[in-house]
Amino acid sequence: VQLQASGGGLVQPGGSLRLSCAGSGFTLDRYVIAWFRQAPGEEREGVSCISGRDGSTVYADSVKDRFTISRDNAKNTVYLQMNSLRPEDTAVYYCAAAYGAVLTIVRRDFGSWGQGTQVTVSS
Repeated sequence: VQLQASGGGLVQPGGSLRLSCAGSGFTLDRYVIAWFRQAPGEEREGVSCISGRDGSTVYADSVKDRFTISRDNAKNTVYLQMNSLRPEDTAVYYCAAAYGAVLTIVRRDFGSWGQGTQVTVSS
């Protein structure tokens, strides 16, 4: 299982970014894919996850109604659309994969990780 995260950058407060997580070496419909983030000096926290099988989703309260996770099984890719970005969303964002169908954004449930992509929200 290999994951490649991309799409980070610098954006002003209130702006938007779309992150992509491209997977290889596995079939997306047998996995749950999640996004995590880690700010300097903070623990890595779960942001959102999606079932590759049926598209069911989970969001952390801090991003609910602002972020949207989606998938394209044909491309083996998961996206995170981030709107109404705030300075506190600044972090390195990671995607991760867990085999199976249980929706979770608990770090220890994920065994495969991509490299991070930096998101900076600042004016």
